[in-house]
Amino acid sequence: MKEPVRTYWRSLEELAESPEFVALVERQAPRFRDVVNAFDRRRFLQLMAASMALGGLSGCGPEVEQRQLLPYVEQPENVVPGRNRYYTGATLQDGYATGVLVAHQMARPIKVEGNPDHPASLGAASAIMQASILELYDPRRAQTIFGEGRIAPWESFVSALHSRRDALVERKGERLRILTRAITSPSLADQMTKLQQQFPAMRWHQWEPLHRDSEYASAARSFGQNADRIFDLSKAERILGVESDLISATPGWLAYARQFAAARRPAESGGTMSRVYAIESTPTLLGAKADHRLAMQPGEIIDALRYLAALLGAGPQAWSQAENRYAPWLKAAADDLSENKGRALVHAGREQPAEVHLLTDAINARLGAFDSTVKLIAPVEAMPGSKQQSLAELADDMASGKVDTLLILGANPVYDAPADLEFAARLRHVPFSVSLALYDDETAVACRWRIPAAHAFEAWSDARAFDGTVTIMQPQVRPLYGGRAPQELLAVLLEDLSPDTYGLLRDFWRARVQQENRGDFEAFWHNSLRTGVVADTAEPALSLKQVSDVAIQEHPTATASQPALQALFRSDEGLWDGRHANNPWLLEMARAFTRLTWDNAALVAPSTAKRLDLKTHDVVEIVIDKAKLKAPIFVLPGQAPDCITLPLGWGRAAGGLGVGSGFSAYIVRNSGHTWSVEIASIVKTEETYRLATTQGQDRVLGRDLIREGDLTQFKSDPGKIVERKKAESLYQAYQYPDRAWAMAVDLNSCIGCQACTIACQAENNIPIVGKDQVLAGRVMHWLRVDRYYSGSADAPDTAFEPMPCMHCEQAPCEVVCPVHATVHDHEGLNLMVYNRCVGTRFCSNNCPYKVRRFNFYGYAEENERAAESWNPQVTVRGRGVMEKCTYCIQRIRTVQIDAEKENRKIADGEVRTACQQSCPTQAIVFGDRNDSNSGVAKRKAWPIDYALLDELNTRPRTSYSALIRNPNPAIKTDTSGDGEAIRHGDDADE
Repeated sequence: MKEPVRTYWRSLEELAESPEFVALVERQAPRFRDVVNAFDRRRFLQLMAASMALGGLSGCGPEVEQRQLLPYVEQPENVVPGRNRYYTGATLQDGYATGVLVAHQMARPIKVEGNPDHPASLGAASAIMQASILELYDPRRAQTIFGEGRIAPWESFVSALHSRRDALVERKGERLRILTRAITSPSLADQMTKLQQQFPAMRWHQWEPLHRDSEYASAARSFGQNADRIFDLSKAERILGVESDLISATPGWLAYARQFAAARRPAESGGTMSRVYAIESTPTLLGAKADHRLAMQPGEIIDALRYLAALLGAGPQAWSQAENRYAPWLKAAADDLSENKGRALVHAGREQPAEVHLLTDAINARLGAFDSTVKLIAPVEAMPGSKQQSLAELADDMASGKVDTLLILGANPVYDAPADLEFAARLRHVPFSVSLALYDDETAVACRWRIPAAHAFEAWSDARAFDGTVTIMQPQVRPLYGGRAPQELLAVLLEDLSPDTYGLLRDFWRARVQQENRGDFEAFWHNSLRTGVVADTAEPALSLKQVSDVAIQEHPTATASQPALQALFRSDEGLWDGRHANNPWLLEMARAFTRLTWDNAALVAPSTAKRLDLKTHDVVEIVIDKAKLKAPIFVLPGQAPDCITLPLGWGRAAGGLGVGSGFSAYIVRNSGHTWSVEIASIVKTEETYRLATTQGQDRVLGRDLIREGDLTQFKSDPGKIVERKKAESLYQAYQYPDRAWAMAVDLNSCIGCQACTIACQAENNIPIVGKDQVLAGRVMHWLRVDRYYSGSADAPDTAFEPMPCMHCEQAPCEVVCPVHATVHDHEGLNLMVYNRCVGTRFCSNNCPYKVRRFNFYGYAEENERAAESWNPQVTVRGRGVMEKCTYCIQRIRTVQIDAEKENRKIADGEVRTACQQSCPTQAIVFGDRNDSNSGVAKRKAWPIDYALLDELNTRPRTSYSALIRNPNPAIKTDTSGDGEAIRHGDDADE
């Protein structure tokens, strides 16, 4: 007897089939008779005529603000209008560099791509990296120097800072403090060294609100010195993630995600794939991809790791004698890890305490992971150590009057410092304080001097990647708003009153090239700029032995009882720690699990919400150490019971667009409890707050949206996972003898990181619409990543599914368009002719995949973007026009023109869509289906390749590879048995 197939659902309302959800479905897919009876033929023609008139007016009118266009007097060398030129550079996250290629049109940067030659990128680009181009042009950036309450020129600041130098020299730098974020820049670190030589009593402090203090502290204890851990997932056949950010946020995560996905494609690797375990308190991307996952409270995680360590011989056997309700799961995982010694690794996220990292080191040592799946290198940061302790020391010095000159370079401690440090109040005691910031943020407005900072694309600098590789960062454009680099301020202290970042950087590297005998400096310089990588700068592996029994010495075997409720402080996927809070692309990007936009929320497990009588949108008052915080509730499947996650980075009080969005969890975060803390009380108020989530929008009413099986099924009979059906039609199919563009998406590789969504937005001039329009279901993203759950609400499995236009060969949108605005071309592309569109929206109503977007308003015109920031290769659409994914037709046409000029065929991989190019896991492949040797043709030949809603006979060019899991037979899971493939969709429970 076969068990019923697994049901997949997108929201708790859908799982419960609540009346509100039924009403939502009725609004999105009204009954046909209601559409027919909505208006008569005469009214239809009236509306059509008005729409056509409006379409004509918006399609061919003058610019709202006319500009004077001037031709070049002298044509710049190698600048061809309409053709991209690429320059290397890097973006920074926590000080670590990720290499990029910045596309330029007519000498203006318009798009960020990953640098394939850079070890941290490998050609991929995260959502934050893609959105950095918008911050470059943001008109809300700081643009004016303020000193002592009034506008001042740069020269006045230089004079004011230099005038303090004599006194500082006399005191040898006593009472001089410099606060930065984490620094990996070799040249900036060299400047700091020179400053400390001139001012021996000076103190250099660093602060990162999402610091990695536990990782550094545990490394010093485990190995006797500071060290960074580098991972090789290509060798890892078994992975245990402990609330791991290995494929989502840790330095180098793009490279790790590439390796991770490559080991999870059984159709490509001959039927082998890695197995992943995860234990975590709040959902992570690694946990979503895990074959087995447990949601635990923080204290339970420590107990579980002790139990696991004892089973593996990395801890005292007494730990395995303690009662643990997860014992069967942990024993099975321990046996599996032990059987794969040398091919296994354990990784813990930055939020875990030092003891967890000590335990992971002990377990990794027992598994033979070091020098195999884990490598130790010297710290990449210029000054590794505790960021929290460093900031606390600075705050104490300010309170005691030991600081009279303070330079804050890029940090924002008034906003994100632990609340108990009272940084804003103590800053007022400093006579001369300077903030160098990209925006007039909370710290900038609290300082005596505020200097606009240069964007990473506006100044010369350098930085190191996660493995130590150096990138020389060249400016992509002159400073748009008069921004200054940190090196310029430090140079003034070093008595250089006219600093030049280009000269400073070249002088540093010229000396280093001579010191390292690298040969001709100019050749070195140009090669480093061309490739985006300074050759031979990666850190070599260290040969360090783990200090024996260090994990045992850290804590007694007993664990304190768990508090009734705990608050967890976690980073936001888009805003990070708040530094990207003014980026509209990231504000409107749907989060992977909650699908929230424009807000954060307190994330609560369904069981906890039921016990506390809470529902999504309810507002609660949370009390932590006498501090109070009001926050809306979001009930999140997969959250650990009695744990409430408070995403950081929201609730900005100054800066730009992000002001007023969400709540700031920093006001209840203190230095004693950085990542988790006991909640004193939580009280449900009478208020509600409507959250803008997209999880109930664009529902695809059909079964089999995601097809899933396990590795055993795949090896024995893939046909049980994906049943091949022969396409049938009364009509003869149209033939595409030349090229047939197509896309294949591998659900096994997709990790839900949203990079493809933002890449598509950047490439195709997709506007933001704002929270009100998101609530109305009018998000404009051409490519969305749907998130589905299966199983129980408290412990579900998760699947991600990117949804671009399907480019159906028998497209239902085309036959209903009254003006032929949506048509097919000879290569199988489903095109949109914008000037024809009159806004009937018939095509959207007839699209079963719900991937078309309509401009209800002039969204693009309302976006506050500089004209030069738009991609000139793509039309900016106006009000009343339908739009959708085009397979990046502008890229296709560019390559076609080049191939025709050179009288050759288009090579496979020569045309890459924006989503494909940015994807860190290579989940998306695009190319010519007619070329049997192309990557897309090979993917479509996989036995698990299938088309969405193939029963409709739309023949989509976009197809998917089924999701394959690799469960441990020793662990009982709630899956459909007896060889039954798992199929699910928005109405799979009907």
